[in-house]
Amino acid sequence: MAKYDKADIERRMQGAVESLKSDLSGLRTGRANTALLDPVHVEVYGAMMPIGQVATVSAPEARMLAVQVWDKANVSAVEKGIAKSNLGLNPMTDGQTIRLPLPDLTEERRRELAKLAGQYAEKARIAIRNVRRDAMEALKTDEKKKEISEDDRKRSEDEVQKLTDKYVADADSAAEAKEKEIMTQ
Repeated sequence: MAKYDKADIERRMQGAVESLKSDLSGLRTGRANTALLDPVHVEVYGAMMPIGQVATVSAPEARMLAVQVWDKANVSAVEKGIAKSNLGLNPMTDGQTIRLPLPDLTEERRRELAKLAGQYAEKARIAIRNVRRDAMEALKTDEKKKEISEDDRKRSEDEVQKLTDKYVADADSAAEAKEKEIMTQ
């Protein structure tokens, strides 16, 4: 087990929040946004890859996304990945280009997207708590090895808990802001 490193713990928790913000940016509000497809992964060449590594995503119109797949053999895999992504998009394939018209958001779809934002936030909270768990285990290991005292361990555990609370609050506020945006636009 690695030694306790506060900077590394904070960096990993910050990473979970940044990942959440990236996922949330992909949730659609009213306009076409290429970030909408960022969370989409497709199975190509026997591996799961982000859509950006197999195609170019563009927004040629305000309510349309276009996905230009580089390798013709991957078109159906990209189409499948988009369909599985739970983004409510209906892919239309034209050769190596997949067009994604963005339908108007219904009240029901807004609720689904808000719920998805909540799921992304929960995933981030779990990641943050996993980092906390790793830090607590590292502290206990350091104490057993007599590298730190019991008082140092307790003080550091309090620091870790404060960092956890801060980053969970950041994740919650990012999700709340996105949910509000989805429900009002």
